[in-house]
Amino acid sequence: MGLFQMLFGGKPSAELKEVIGKNAFLVDVRTPGEFAGGSVPGAVNIPLDRVPSQLAKFKGKENIVVFCRSGMRSGQAKAILEQNGFKNVINGGTWETVNQLVK
Repeated sequence: MGLFQMLFGGKPSAELKEVIGKNAFLVDVRTPGEFAGGSVPGAVNIPLDRVPSQLAKFKGKENIVVFCRSGMRSGQAKAILEQNGFKNVINGGTWETVNQLVK
C-alpha cells in the first residue's frame, strides 16, 4: 500500500473496481457547483459539509465509495462516516479515478 493510500484510506484500483462493480453507493463529496461540472454516472452529490446531517442516506448500503477532486475531502468524509459506525467505506480518491473504473 502506498503512502497516499495509507494516509487517506484509498484502495488499489483492482479492489476499488471490484467494489464499484458490486453496485457500491457512489458519493461525490464536492460542492454542487463542482458536481454540476462533471461527475461519475450514478453518483449522488452529498457535499462534505452535509455528510453529518445526511447519515440516513448511507444506512443499509453494502459498500460506500466516497470521492472528490483530490482525495482530501473524501478522506474526511470517510472518517466522519466511520466515526458514525459505518464500516464499509472506501475513499475512492478523485472523481476521475472512480469515473474510469465505472466505465
